[in-house]
Amino acid sequence: MTDETILDDAGKRLYASLRSGDAIDPPSAAHPGLTLGDAYAIQRRLLARRMEDGERIIGKKIGVTSRAVMDMLGVDQPDFGMLTDAMAFNTGDAIPMSSLIQPKAEGEIAFVLKHDLTGPGVTAADVLRATEGVMACFEIVDSRIRDWKIRIQDTIADNASCGVFVLGSALVAPRDVDLVTCGMVLEKNGQVAVTGAGAATMNSPVNAVAWLANTLGRLGSGLKAGEIILSGALGAMVPVAPGDNLRVTIGGIGHCAVRFT
Repeated sequence: MTDETILDDAGKRLYASLRSGDAIDPPSAAHPGLTLGDAYAIQRRLLARRMEDGERIIGKKIGVTSRAVMDMLGVDQPDFGMLTDAMAFNTGDAIPMSSLIQPKAEGEIAFVLKHDLTGPGVTAADVLRATEGVMACFEIVDSRIRDWKIRIQDTIADNASCGVFVLGSALVAPRDVDLVTCGMVLEKNGQVAVTGAGAATMNSPVNAVAWLANTLGRLGSGLKAGEIILSGALGAMVPVAPGDNLRVTIGGIGHCAVRFT
């Protein structure tokens, strides 16, 4: 474990970047020996400061769920971050670009839980039983790290590079849709920008949620009833700029729309 002073300083710098909108150098550049455990410790420090500001955790996000991104970052497993109430938007809302630094949009499936899920031993069937419904959503990923020059330690420390998220309006029972083959179409300003399918996320987004429950279980926590879980991108990230209008449609689930001002 890296010295506590280093972890505290990294958390402070990421928090200051979040509030100022000024990107910073990656923590791993100054401290190349940072471990994944160190990175999650920094993430907890960042989130603690946000909680002191009055934010509250309402869910979790899973990142690095595709083999291509895992290979790019040199890892063999996903990562996770926390969702707070200050990060939540609804379909059709406008997101001010001034609140973000270098955002990109991902189309995803969000799970809304009706029962707790605590690993180890959580299976895909357990996830389906614990899920009230799924909905189309956007995760607007954003990095406080300058120019997205990140290693896995940097994105974890930076709350898994989560900016904000946007939820669709339709909640669909998870057994009423094939979460593996469901197709995604992400449109940007009326043009198709990205396509994908449920299988892009660890062969099924259900597998991603089970992974998270089991990973948190080993760390002494879990997923709670009522939480929103973003299960991972179904396709490539799309850069966004002021004036952009985005819409994601997922077969059998519904759509979600957002605009940037």
